[in-house]
Amino acid sequence: MTKIWELYRDKHWVEPFLIFSICFFVGVSIVLYLFIIGSRNKNIKREKLRKEHDQQIAELIFLVVFEDTPFAEIKKRQEYMMLFGSLLFRKVLIESVINLHKNYDGVYAKKLEHFYKESGLINDSFKMLKSMKWEVKCKGITELAEMNITDSFEKILTFSKARNKTLKITAINACIKLAGTEGITHLKAHPYPIDDWTQLNIIAAFKKHDIGDTKGVEHLLESHNTTVVTLGLKLIKELKLTQKVPYVAQLAERTPNALIQYEAQNVLQELTV
Repeated sequence: MTKIWELYRDKHWVEPFLIFSICFFVGVSIVLYLFIIGSRNKNIKREKLRKEHDQQIAELIFLVVFEDTPFAEIKKRQEYMMLFGSLLFRKVLIESVINLHKNYDGVYAKKLEHFYKESGLINDSFKMLKSMKWEVKCKGITELAEMNITDSFEKILTFSKARNKTLKITAINACIKLAGTEGITHLKAHPYPIDDWTQLNIIAAFKKHDIGDTKGVEHLLESHNTTVVTLGLKLIKELKLTQKVPYVAQLAERTPNALIQYEAQNVLQELTV
């Protein structure tokens, strides 16, 4: 300690320390400046390339949707063969196909779904489900559900039990779109509470996708999880499923839970008035 104290009092270390500090901070500033400039240039080039891809994709979609050009013929063309090897091009293409599919229906929507499968874009969406990032998984789930890939139902169903609330809601909504009430009947054995926000999202998904066949909703009333029973009652009430009245009446009679009984009686009153 004495030697350290003497070294400190000597003051000879001050000048080298200041020189080193100045050089260090100047070096760091230069590196950060170069990094910012490089990142900005990269983003500018990426945005420019994206605009070029938008034009190329518009021409490609026109061939697929309006001229009924088979993908087998499209991929023989040199310009498209090279483009499909670009990750950025495929990313922009998927976004365009998804957005168009939301606005089209009937034959045009079917053509887009066929192209999505034939072009291999479907594989890009499936790869997202293997990501460690929940937001990437959500994107993949949303794409597969939008394009009506029913083969993905079982895989997406596994994410409906996720602890991440956003991922869970996205998966349940996708399951409802792909399989209607089959997408929620598994909740009968759900061991965890389903909060109000998740319940509201499930009800909204049923209304959004206009699920005609509601067979199986009544199974939620048989759950030992009171939040699942509450969800079932809310669905029956909000969707005005009068054909489910006998099941609600049975629940009101047999349940030992006073709160559930009160909710069931309210639903009965709402649907029988």
